[in-house]
Amino acid sequence: MKAAFWISLAVIGYTYAGYPLIVFLLARLRPRRWKREPVDALVSVVMAVHNGAHLLRGQIEHLTTLDPATVREVILVSDGSDDGTTEILRQVNDSRVRTIILEEQVGKAAALNQGIAAATSEILLFVDIRPKIAPGALKALLSNFADPSVGCVAGELVLNTVGHDAAASAVSGVYWKYEQWIRNCEAAWDSPVGVYGGFYAARRSLVTAFPAGIILDDMFQPLAIIRQGYRSVLDRTAFVTDTWPGKVAGEFQRKVRTLAGNYQLVSLEPWVLSFRNRVLFQLVSHKLLRLVVPYFFALLLVSSTWMGLDSAQWRAIAALQWIFWIAAMLALKIHIPIVHRFAAAGSALLVLNVAAVAGLYKFLFTAGPLWKIWSVGGRVTESSVPLEAGRGRA
Repeated sequence: MKAAFWISLAVIGYTYAGYPLIVFLLARLRPRRWKREPVDALVSVVMAVHNGAHLLRGQIEHLTTLDPATVREVILVSDGSDDGTTEILRQVNDSRVRTIILEEQVGKAAALNQGIAAATSEILLFVDIRPKIAPGALKALLSNFADPSVGCVAGELVLNTVGHDAAASAVSGVYWKYEQWIRNCEAAWDSPVGVYGGFYAARRSLVTAFPAGIILDDMFQPLAIIRQGYRSVLDRTAFVTDTWPGKVAGEFQRKVRTLAGNYQLVSLEPWVLSFRNRVLFQLVSHKLLRLVVPYFFALLLVSSTWMGLDSAQWRAIAALQWIFWIAAMLALKIHIPIVHRFAAAGSALLVLNVAAVAGLYKFLFTAGPLWKIWSVGGRVTESSVPLEAGRGRA
């Protein structure tokens, strides 16, 4: 039991603290800087949408206000929408907007493939229906392509947490800042293994068609570009804003889908686990270990509780864990001023780890296409996250 406890503690500690520290030191001691300067590149914006009618007009207006000298075309793909999205697209009167109407829903990846095939510019900008691109962010993003080694660039996501409950706010706040810090360190050293899918650009010549049904298009594409010998980088001056679910139930559902997508990515693209993947170390340490950490948390608790039957020291260690997890669970349902703010971080950790277990279940037992595991039972709002209408990934 002692061995189980210490092994579990080591895995958890490495995943959440050890690896971030290592990649931070690598970024500081062995940085790989890349050139950034203004570039004259034409851009094709590509967006897939499913049932996003009441957000669509605003996003079309937003995208068509982007620099017309840079943005050659805005390609909008309706993925089997039945809420008026198709009608809105047919009414668009802008020579730069090109629409593709798919009568049957095929999933975001397949819809994006239609947009990619229609694109004519040297740079493809992938966006979702909710995010808003800050003034100057597109030029900042494109400046990274001045370096010929860069094949993919993502911006800096700023999340809106107004009106969120404490646990959801912790995920969109503290957790996302921690996650984005790790990605920035990975980019400084080499490349992150994934990007925020609502605002990233790639060289058209390097873009690979998405495998049918893949959920994590924003992990697959950067990895496919890295596989070709190029870098995926982040630009911290290219700001984009988005809103993730405001309630912990919605955030849990979003994470289940994303974490199930990790299993799917490995099954569809097994090369990512081979040494042909230059960022294998980052992938395993940053993404895949988080899939197994929940089981080590459970083993940590069980082993210390078992040893606590005969030892006051181990009883204290077990008691601290029980108190932490019980407080985290209670904070999901009960709001206690002051205490709730601290317990919310534990609630976020609990939600993320339970979602990893649920993600494995969904991957193994979902009948039909995995991208259908999240069905939205209502209209899309700024605080809800319809999977095929557009999403951000953590």
